[in-house]
Amino acid sequence: MSVEIAETNDLVTCRRLRRIVFIDEQGVSEADEIDDRDGEAIHLLATDGGRPVGTARLLVEGDTGKIGRVCVLQEARGTGLGAALIRAGVERFRQVPGVAKVKLGAQVHALGFYERLGFAAYGPVYDDAGIDHRDMVLVL
Repeated sequence: MSVEIAETNDLVTCRRLRRIVFIDEQGVSEADEIDDRDGEAIHLLATDGGRPVGTARLLVEGDTGKIGRVCVLQEARGTGLGAALIRAGVERFRQVPGVAKVKLGAQVHALGFYERLGFAAYGPVYDDAGIDHRDMVLVL
């Protein structure tokens, strides 16, 4: 794999990747996946040889950077791409003045993945689009 991760304005491609992973694979409803926050977000796009294989959405809320809508196509899973997207998001938030911490809502089965990247779980398990999640934070 020769993967590159860069900021993008190509929302069509990011939404297509999210549709494949969240709606088609995980059964998330379109109403839960599509919201009105894409326009205010920073979008990261991972490509392998120019082919889109993953994306993440970054939102700034006060002193908190929020990483969400992280997805990797099935054929690119297990390659370290998901971790690279999270690290790229954290690094991008380090460049935003006033952002002191990074937060995300992790699917419960992925808690260990995010813990290895420095995030700590807090609060109760909650349902998001029919999938158990838990909030996690990384202090910058």
